[in-house]
Parts: sequence; C-alpha cells; structure tokens
Amino acid sequence: MTIQELLSKGRAIWGEKKLSLTEVIVRLGKIFGDVCRFERNAPKDRASHTDQELKKELGNLIFSTIRWCDDLGYRPEECVQAAIECQEKGKEELV
Repeated sequence: MTIQELLSKGRAIWGEKKLSLTEVIVRLGKIFGDVCRFERNAPKDRASHTDQELKKELGNLIFSTIRWCDDLGYRPEECVQAAIECQEKGKEELV
C-alpha cells in the first residue's frame, strides 16, 4: 500500500474531521502508553502481551500518524522524507 492509499483508508474509517495538535497528542499518548505497558510487562497485562498485540500497536502508530500528518496540514510523504533525511544524517554523525 502507498501512503496515499493508507490515508484514503484512514479517512474512510474515521471521516474527514481534522484533529488538532492537542487531539493528536492525546491519541498518540494512548498508543505509546500501550507499547510502554507491553515493555513493562506487569502481571495484570501479561495475558494480552502477544506478538500480534505489539504488531497491532506498531501498526496503529504508522497508520494513524499518516492521517494525523494530513490533519495538521502536512503531506505525509513530506513528513516521511524529512524523517528519512534526519535519520540518514543522524547515522552519519554516529559513524
């Protein structure tokens, strides 16, 4: 799937309402918290700690972030390109 196809699928699910930065942060925090709980591995959470659950949460980060970029007025492709360039530069600085 392309980024545009993922964005279209996200809009089909969630509609055209654009979230504010505050709304994005709350939702991002929820997903991040789920990943953190997975790592913390508290006894009460262990039953839900499966590879499938972690894959779902990582997928939520990817899939939702594409829509959130668009919500905030950014082209998701440009955001991904900026991240690639930043990581390439960061790797060069480590070597």
